[in-house]
Amino acid sequence: MSATNHSSATNDLLAAMPRQAYQRMLARLEPVTLSYGQVLYEPNERIRHVYFPIDCLVSLLTTADGHRTLEVGLVGHEGMAGIPLALGISVSPVRALVQGTGTAMRMEAAAFRKELLQCMPLQRVLNHYAHALMAQFAQTAACNHFHPVKARLARWLLMTRDRVRSNAFRLTHELLAEILGIRRVGVTNAAGALQKRRLISYSRGHIRILDRKGLEAAACGCYRIIKNTRF
Repeated sequence: MSATNHSSATNDLLAAMPRQAYQRMLARLEPVTLSYGQVLYEPNERIRHVYFPIDCLVSLLTTADGHRTLEVGLVGHEGMAGIPLALGISVSPVRALVQGTGTAMRMEAAAFRKELLQCMPLQRVLNHYAHALMAQFAQTAACNHFHPVKARLARWLLMTRDRVRSNAFRLTHELLAEILGIRRVGVTNAAGALQKRRLISYSRGHIRILDRKGLEAAACGCYRIIKNTRF
């Protein structure tokens, strides 16, 4: 879906809205700063706001046994956190955790429901995005099951880069282990292998992608499948 490039909307979903519809929505949107480590939703808790990220990153995590987690999706400037509300569901099935500090546009759940009922362009945009997000969930599940840790890590780093629009971002081995559903030593070994090949640099929780094309070659094909799924 082509964007109309509204000057104050750098979230792709908002930019894809017709100008008149976007201007009406703008009165109900507020800019917020989301901080690294902030939890937006917990599983089975009511969704009180939806978020349209601009330059932040939100990880969608599923939980098992009450404490173990695994990432099933990422939301950045291309999407919206709180998509169940667009499907008529008021509670979150996942934990939404901010992975990268940045800004977003936020709307209260009640206002979002009202806007959705009266705005067909918003319905169309979110229907397409919901399809893309479900495709991401499915491909990520297959990737987590079938592919080696190094390829999965490369895929995740590239997906993160695309969403924060930067080659450098903050990330700890502990958090990566939680995201990928593996032990910390597995992350250390995989990151070390990528660093040895000079594809990335890693120091004190900060990662920088040095060779994007090389990292794409190291990633599994899931990265391209997810990247090419358009809303």
